[in-house]
Amino acid sequence: MDTTASAITFDDRGYCNYCSDFLARLEQTGLVATVEQRGAFLARVSEDGKGKDYDCVIGLSGGVDSSYALYLAVRHGLRPLAVHLDNGWNSELAVHNIANLVRALGVDLFTHTIDWDENRDLQLSFFKANVIDIEMLMDNAMMALNYRMARRCKVQWILAGTNRATEGMHMPAGWNWLKYDAKNIRTIQKRFGSLPLRTHPLLSVSQFIWHRYGLGIRWTSFLDYFDYRKDEALTILKQEADYRPYPYKHYESVFTRFYQGYILPRKFGVDKRKLHLSTLIMTGQMSRQQALEMISQSPYPDPMQEASDYSFVLKKLGFSAEAFESYMAAAPVPHDRYATEKPLWDVLYRGQKKLIAMIGR
Repeated sequence: MDTTASAITFDDRGYCNYCSDFLARLEQTGLVATVEQRGAFLARVSEDGKGKDYDCVIGLSGGVDSSYALYLAVRHGLRPLAVHLDNGWNSELAVHNIANLVRALGVDLFTHTIDWDENRDLQLSFFKANVIDIEMLMDNAMMALNYRMARRCKVQWILAGTNRATEGMHMPAGWNWLKYDAKNIRTIQKRFGSLPLRTHPLLSVSQFIWHRYGLGIRWTSFLDYFDYRKDEALTILKQEADYRPYPYKHYESVFTRFYQGYILPRKFGVDKRKLHLSTLIMTGQMSRQQALEMISQSPYPDPMQEASDYSFVLKKLGFSAEAFESYMAAAPVPHDRYATEKPLWDVLYRGQKKLIAMIGR
């Protein structure tokens, strides 16, 4: 981590506040649940799913985190429905990994496909708005789809591949945006887009609250119940499902690869590898020297891949090289320049923290 992260400070040892905060939270919660906690959780999910076709929903992107979450759920006796969102950007490798994994584990897969013209129009709206978190479109849609399928299948649990072991450090302010902010998405699309949103799922703050507290559907970081080490997970997935790894986190999508490897560093000055690699250092999965060697290299390990992705993304979105370079040169615009649900979320979040503190006392 370095000064590209907002509000970063360093102590006398040279440790930054992001790492120190992460270590403090690990001291409180631990990195992994106990065997007893895991057993109790698995039993509860199984019990809540009795008499139903499935006992949980697992979003499957084709990346290692979600793939391993699905693998562990099946191997520990759960009956998950795998849910995949296709927004037209899957890499061939992601398609390969999803197909092999579903077949090897014998699970049902539900895929929702967003109309390409609609998805393209929405993404272009975010380009025109010059906001940083273009990926919130996919993240929000995937959460909305998972909740929709959990509701439809009458299950109480969504098991996610999110985890403290590989992504437990807090995201610096300004590196992304509130993922539940459907109002922000709709406002930007209304201002810059031309197509209505019909096949693109959306999840607002109020809808999230309703699903969580009204319907009792819980989104759980499933991998936190296991000693999750990415290198070991990759070995198992390769053996069990002919899984093929990606060079960096979230590179299973062509657009995500281009967004994180090209757009973020060059337009916004953000290299998310710093956060991902720092977390691996803090959890003992990588040495600092290894991480420094990786971060010294381009986000695109293969220059030919970078050139290929550049041409592919521009052609697929309908950008001319001149128009895209004009976008890259334009000044970034904060998300809250447009209508947003962030103030509502902040009030609710602070209220929840106060309530937890009161209960703790």
